[in-house]
Amino acid sequence: MNFSFNQSADVGSRRDVLKWALAASAPLNYQVSHAQAALKHNPFELGVASGSPNHHSVVLWTRLMPDAASGQSYFAPTDVSVQWEVADDEQFKVNRRAGHVVALATLAHSVHLELEGLQSDRWYFYRFKFGDAQSTVGRTRTLPHPEAMVQRLRVAYASCQRWEHGYFSAYDHMCLENLDLVLFLGDYIYEYAGAANAVRFPSGGWVTSLSDYRNRYALHKSEKGLQAMHAQCPWLVTWDDHEVSNDYAGWVRGQSGNISFDFAAQRARAYQAFYEHMPLRASALTRSIDGLARGAEMRIYGEVAYGKLANFYLLDDRQYRDRQVCNKGLGFGSGWVDPDQCEEWLNPQRSLLGSQQEQWLNESFVNARKDPRLWNVVAQQTIFGRRDYKLGAGLSLWNDGWDGYSAARQRMTQAMQHNALQNPVLIGGDVHENWVGHVMADAYKDDSAKVGVEFCGAGITARSAGNAKLLARLAENPHFIFADSERKGYGVVEFTPKQIQTELRVVDDVRQPQTKIETLAKFAVEAGVPLIHRTT
Repeated sequence: MNFSFNQSADVGSRRDVLKWALAASAPLNYQVSHAQAALKHNPFELGVASGSPNHHSVVLWTRLMPDAASGQSYFAPTDVSVQWEVADDEQFKVNRRAGHVVALATLAHSVHLELEGLQSDRWYFYRFKFGDAQSTVGRTRTLPHPEAMVQRLRVAYASCQRWEHGYFSAYDHMCLENLDLVLFLGDYIYEYAGAANAVRFPSGGWVTSLSDYRNRYALHKSEKGLQAMHAQCPWLVTWDDHEVSNDYAGWVRGQSGNISFDFAAQRARAYQAFYEHMPLRASALTRSIDGLARGAEMRIYGEVAYGKLANFYLLDDRQYRDRQVCNKGLGFGSGWVDPDQCEEWLNPQRSLLGSQQEQWLNESFVNARKDPRLWNVVAQQTIFGRRDYKLGAGLSLWNDGWDGYSAARQRMTQAMQHNALQNPVLIGGDVHENWVGHVMADAYKDDSAKVGVEFCGAGITARSAGNAKLLARLAENPHFIFADSERKGYGVVEFTPKQIQTELRVVDDVRQPQTKIETLAKFAVEAGVPLIHRTT
C-alpha cells in the first residue's frame, strides 16, 4: 500500500503552502508543537470524519478542541503536530501506515489530511493521536475505479438539522443502514439565536463572528449520533443558506442577524468555519483562507464518479446566485410570489448557480454523453420541480428555490435533454418536507415529457407546516406523486444497474433523544424509464 500526500502549491512561502493546502507532508520540516504532558481533557471531542472521496484518495478530518472547563489549552496559540494511522483492519495490524499532519492554529486546529495512492473500492480504518489522547476509530472507503462495472451503491441523503427543533436521533438509525456514502445537502448548522417552543436552545445567540460560527459547529458536532455517522463512511457535503445567513443570495445578505454587519466579511468568516469543520479538499480554497476576505471563491461544487454505475454532480446554489426578485417592499431574503405579477420572474439573465457553474454543469453533461454512467445524480440544495402553494386558480411560488429562477431551471432541463443524459436523478433538501416526483421538460406544463425523477428530503429536525392542506397541494402539482410535511429523517437510495430504490426513513418524535425509525414510503425507478413507482 503506497500512501502519498496531496499538497497543492502555487503560492509563496512554505508556510503559506501549509496554510493553503493543509495536507502537510511528513516528516514536517518546520517547527510545530508536540504534546508532552498528559492532557487533562479529550481534544478529539468532536470526533472524526472523512469525505471528498475518489477512487484513489480520501480526506480525513478532525479538530483539536480546547479544554471545555477553561476554554483554553496550552497549544491554543501554536500549530501542532497530530499523528494519524490508517490500516485495513480496526485493530490497526494489517497494512498499518502512520505519520504526522499539522493542525493550524489559524484554522481552529482542524486537520484535513488528503491521503493519495489508495487502492480503489476499498474500506479503511483510521484514527488520530495527540499526546496521550486518541480519537475514536473512523471507517472510510475509496470509490470504485471510474471504468469499473459496479453492481450496487447505497447512499443516504440528509439536510436541515436545526438544534432548537429536536435531537439528531435519525443518525443513530442511519448508522445501521450499511451505507457507502452520505450526501449532506445543506443547513448543517442554523445561525439563529433561538426558536419558539424550542426543544433545546443553542448557546451563543445570533451567529456572526468567526468564533460564533466555530462554536455553533462544535455544538452541532457534539451530537454523538452525528459523530458516529461521520465515522461510518465518507460524506459528500454542500451548503445552503443557514451556514451563513437565512436566505442570503450571493453577496446579498439574508433575513437573519444584525444587518449592520459587513455581510461580505460575515460570509467570509462563515465560509472559513465551514471549511474548518468539513472533510473538504484544500482545492476548495481557491486563494487560501485569506482570499475569502477579499472575495475569493470557495469552490465546493464538483463531480464524482462511482464506477460506471453512477455520476454525482454536487452543486452550490448559494454562493453565485442572483438576488431573489419581487419581495414585498424590496426586502431581503425570500417570499411567496405570483409570477404573473413579477416582471423579472422569467428574466433569462438570472441564475441560481452562476454562469461559471452553469457552464461547468453543461460541459459535465456533454462529457457524460461521451463517457456515460448509468445513473446521473444531481445532488443540490432544494426542490427542483414547480411547487404551487396557491389552491385554485393562479400561482404562488417560492422565490428562493428553483421556482424563483425559472429560466435557469429550464436551461438545466434542456441541457439534460440535449445531451441525452442517462437516468437523471435529482436529490434535494431545504424545504423541510419530503417531496417525490418527476422532472418535467417544461415545469409549467404538467403534460410535457418526463425527463428525470426527483427526491427532496424532509430534514433531520427542522420543522415544517404539517399535512392539513397537503392533499390539495399535491393535486395542484400533479408532477409530484408523494409528499409529507410532518415527519423528519433521511432518505436512502440503492442504485443497481437495473433500478434505484428509495426509502423515506422517518423517526417517531425528534423532540425525544431516543426514537424509533420506520419507512414512510418506498419507491422504485427502472433504468431507462423516468417513471416513479411507489412500492409501499
